[in-house]
Amino acid sequence: MSTASAGTALITGATAGLGAAYAEELAARGHDIVMVARDQERLEKAAADLARRSGREVSVVSADLSTAEGIRAVEERLASDTAIDILVNNAGSALFGPLSAADPAHLESLITLNLTSTTRIAAAAAKAFAGRGAGSIINISSAFALNIPAVGAVYGAAKAYVIAFTQALAQEFADSSVRVQVVVPGALETAIWDGSGIELHQLPKEAVMSPRDAARAALAGLDAGELVTIPSLPEYTMWQAYDEARLALAPVLSLSQPAKRYIG
Repeated sequence: MSTASAGTALITGATAGLGAAYAEELAARGHDIVMVARDQERLEKAAADLARRSGREVSVVSADLSTAEGIRAVEERLASDTAIDILVNNAGSALFGPLSAADPAHLESLITLNLTSTTRIAAAAAKAFAGRGAGSIINISSAFALNIPAVGAVYGAAKAYVIAFTQALAQEFADSSVRVQVVVPGALETAIWDGSGIELHQLPKEAVMSPRDAARAALAGLDAGELVTIPSLPEYTMWQAYDEARLALAPVLSLSQPAKRYIG
């Protein structure tokens, strides 16, 4: 039987993989769920199953987030549903291979889904949560943002954007009750690999995590107040050292004169 809700979480790409794992974990924590995915039949089946097992209220938004119409549908739900206080910006796709041989249409679809939809949906949540005075925005990046393969130019760059975007958003909300997190998982046991140019079976088993373990680790990181959560990272100080090295460049990134080594 359903009990009082802890709030409502909207999750994109929610019917499989990491999105489905987030839906399970957040429902178990007492949240009602809004599941967003492209395949309406599969979406409705997954929602009914989660509602039956969890006792939570589960609703759906059928939306293809590689299209403007699909993105608008999610923006409108975030604006109108005042119960939503968590966004898991998870939907995405991967494409690996030489850029010189890439299909421009495939690249455009990848960019729209991984960049445009992520940005616009986070912006809609930021506006809604700022107005409501609280909320959590969780953006999903990838370890390929930090360990960029030669065949992952667009995917790696898109996921690096998600990290920088979230870091900037966190600064915007630093003095508010809106929490911001970027999750940077490594390889997961999901269908994102199918037809991407890298198949899951090609990866060493010790490098692949289950979506459930990744979602649990990510939520533990959110609970701990981490801005950047890398589920497999042994110590958070490793990320802090990496980021401090980046910040140490700040004083010399913009000066009135070129560095001496560039002056003849």
